[in-house]
Amino acid sequence: MKIVVAERIKELMQEEGLTQSALASKIGIKQNTISAWLLHKKEPSIRSLWLLADYFDTSVDYIIGRKDF
Repeated sequence: MKIVVAERIKELMQEEGLTQSALASKIGIKQNTISAWLLHKKEPSIRSLWLLADYFDTSVDYIIGRKDF
């Protein structure tokens, strides 16, 4: 299974018109952490995945690529 976390986060950010800084502010994560996720340098922690899923009203399974909806 291909892990698509960075691509899914980018897609969700684009749909909402969010910058890295705006997303960081909304979920309480540092902007440089989000940058590292998007550059495939780090993967989000479970807690961060929950925050992202809650903010974007989606599932962790969608963000990590286990589900396509």
